[in-house]
Amino acid sequence: MSFELPALKYAFNALEPNIDARTMEIHHGKHHAGYTNNLNAAIEGTAMAGKSIEAILENLDMNNKAVRNNGGGYYNHCLFWEVMSPNGGGNPSGALAKAIDDSFGSFDAFKEKFSNAAKTQFGSGWAWLCVHKGGKLDVCGTPNQDNPLMPGIGCGGTPILGIDVWEHAYYLNYQNRRPDYVSSFFNVINWNEVASRFEAGK
Repeated sequence: MSFELPALKYAFNALEPNIDARTMEIHHGKHHAGYTNNLNAAIEGTAMAGKSIEAILENLDMNNKAVRNNGGGYYNHCLFWEVMSPNGGGNPSGALAKAIDDSFGSFDAFKEKFSNAAKTQFGSGWAWLCVHKGGKLDVCGTPNQDNPLMPGIGCGGTPILGIDVWEHAYYLNYQNRRPDYVSSFFNVINWNEVASRFEAGK
């Protein structure tokens, strides 16, 4: 069974002014669609066909560039759309908020660490909040479409929040002002979704 491009749960313009409609339209309909199609082509007729994307990435031969790049691109963007919402922003609550305090000292300290990982990722890549078994949280950055599910990459654990810092994610609106984009991302984070992923991953 081949992978499919997931439909967005909100309109292209729903995240404005933080992320503009044209960027969302191109990012989802062109970039994510491209990763999806290329992933399907790369796994067709192999032992990976029919497996979940998580199983593919966790057991990946990192020298398989087609699956590494396109499988990563597919998974990363599926997560990215889900952890944003027109009703997002604010602060997490409950067990996730406590885990953030326990792991980083405070929400502000987490926000600074996550923002720095995003702003200082050289070239294209992602910043991640990950949960380890037991509930410990970690922040890291990865290049290109790599993610912490892959062998030997970053902080390990299960990604529960990610920000895309490829230029195609923000350049139409922010040009070279990546820090402004990173700051705006916090206005659309769907903390309920992140909390659900935290519970499942810990």
